[in-house]
Amino acid sequence: MKTSIKTALFLIVFGLMLISIKPVKAQCAQCAATVESNSKNGGTAANGLNKGILFLLAAPYTAVAIAGFVWYRNYRRKNMNIAMSNKKLHLN
Repeated sequence: MKTSIKTALFLIVFGLMLISIKPVKAQCAQCAATVESNSKNGGTAANGLNKGILFLLAAPYTAVAIAGFVWYRNYRRKNMNIAMSNKKLHLN
C-alpha cells in the first residue's frame, strides 16, 4: 500500500515539474550581447559557448560515475559459502 502511494506521489511531482518548465536566460549581459552580435555576423562563438557549457555540465557527472564505479568494485558482495549446522537454536 505504501509503495503505491509513494509511486503516485512521485509521478505527481514529476508531472508538475514537467509542466512548470520555463525558458531561462542564464548568461551575463556582456556574454549574451557578444554571442548575439557574433552570430549575426556569421561567427561561431555561440557554438563554442554551447560546447563549453556542455563540457562544464559533464564534469560533475563523470566524477560521480567514476566514484560510483570505484565504490561498486571495492565493496560489492563477494560470493561466500556459509556453512551452518542444522541444529535447532534455543534462544531462551
